[in-house]
Amino acid sequence: MTATATTGSGQNDRLIIAAASAGTIFEWYDFYLYGSLAAFITGHFFSGVNETTGFILALMAFAAGFAVRPFGAIIFGRLGDLWGRKNTFLVTMLLMGLSTFAVGLLPDYGQIGLAAPVALVLMRLVQGLALGGEYGGAATYVAEHAPEGRRGFYTSWIQTTATLGLFLSLIVIILVRTRLGEEAFKAWGWRIPFLVSSLLLGVSLWIRLKLNESPVFQRMVDEGTTSKQPLRDAFADPKNLKQVALALVGLTAGQAVVWYTGQFYALFFLEKTLKVDGLMTNGLVAVALLIGTPFFVIFGWLSDKIGRKPIILAGCLLAALTYFPIFKGLTEAANPALAAAVTRAPVTVIADPAECSFQFDPVGKKTFASSCDIAKTALATAGVSYANQAAPAGTIARVRIGSTELAGLDGLSLSGPDLTAQRKAWGKTLGASLAQAGYPAKADPARIDKPRVVGLLFLLVLYVTMVYGPVAAALVEMFPARVRYTSMSLPYHVGNGWFGGFLPTTAFAMVAATGNIYYGLWYPILVAAVTVVIGGLFVREMKGAPMD
Repeated sequence: MTATATTGSGQNDRLIIAAASAGTIFEWYDFYLYGSLAAFITGHFFSGVNETTGFILALMAFAAGFAVRPFGAIIFGRLGDLWGRKNTFLVTMLLMGLSTFAVGLLPDYGQIGLAAPVALVLMRLVQGLALGGEYGGAATYVAEHAPEGRRGFYTSWIQTTATLGLFLSLIVIILVRTRLGEEAFKAWGWRIPFLVSSLLLGVSLWIRLKLNESPVFQRMVDEGTTSKQPLRDAFADPKNLKQVALALVGLTAGQAVVWYTGQFYALFFLEKTLKVDGLMTNGLVAVALLIGTPFFVIFGWLSDKIGRKPIILAGCLLAALTYFPIFKGLTEAANPALAAAVTRAPVTVIADPAECSFQFDPVGKKTFASSCDIAKTALATAGVSYANQAAPAGTIARVRIGSTELAGLDGLSLSGPDLTAQRKAWGKTLGASLAQAGYPAKADPARIDKPRVVGLLFLLVLYVTMVYGPVAAALVEMFPARVRYTSMSLPYHVGNGWFGGFLPTTAFAMVAATGNIYYGLWYPILVAAVTVVIGGLFVREMKGAPMD
């Protein structure tokens, strides 16, 4: 692609790709700020519940934005097929920018109580709806400009935007945290990255306003062949509906879980489970993203040569086969003291199973005061992996750390301040016992094998680039032009919004329920494996399909 290359619309190719990509980078920046700052948001908006429940609620608020993405895909996909690609993604960008700016201004729980998390979730829902309409528009717009034989390469630049948006959000967070210091950042500085989005919104809108409409859509308008009822034409046609289903199960579901495991779950795992300092975690992830991002374009270019499907399914297969050793390697490299302690002094909770609750309380009213619940809450908060062993009915729970045992605290007969005080005292006793057995309260920065951590994170990002680099071209080529925006947006956002977006919450809950810090990996592994089978058997390679 040369500097003077133009498409059928008469616009410079680089302007088209840059304009579509710039806006999408901005929208992903907005969306991922929340995920990167979930720990801070927990303290400000969910302070009325215990720490474990608060973090799960914060992750659920993060997931809420993903939950509505398919609805955004339907709403804005329909508009995109009715009145154009360009106009639609201008609207989605404006919605995303305003809702993100508003998050930076919201009063917290201490100021307005339950209204604070409600307002936060509302802003997340607006963000999710907007993002549901953004991606399909940008991918379709670029693909409909791309010359024959270069569609994978052109759309792969769009695919870099999600990672670049995350990378940009991490850089802004790092700069603000280092400039203000941890205390000021925790108190109010976390709002600054959200407020900065207003500047990015202005720049992105200015760039996109320079674009013309897609030549494919404009030709359909001129010929009167646009769809008058895109939803009916997309989903009432059995043949097209079958393609939608195959695109979801055979491509985007596996792509989504690989994407979110490699970028978001890895970040959560390092900071929340391995207790690596948040600033260092962001830095390590940012370096891996910087190294890995060019591979989106490399695999997009390669898909023009050998096809989209082989690369996407190979990425899913490699991820499913190697996630367990990679994440165990992260533990050994990022927190070797924790890895050694787990081997030397494994922890077991010995309790009556009837006393052990699934500790999730959306309204923060339950106390979880049984001896089993108190023990598991303390261990989960400390990031300690543990096994479960059944005890006779009515037995007070015990925590075995290596060869020593600690009696649990039965809080069912306690209430109010007494329960809080004794729970805190027992937690300190547990912490001292864990420390004596070699369990670190935090990862020691001096002992982190940074090159190895970055290498493992890069491997996760490489899988992401394999599944994500070619997927835009694959989806665009599966559907006819008159319902393309609607048809491709829905499977993409069901896959990425539901299968991928709920991954951090689902995996965290699985870990909390079992005590195994790696147990949550079964979720992406199984979904990726299903995509390999269904995609391999039933999805047709569509490389080079005509855009008209």
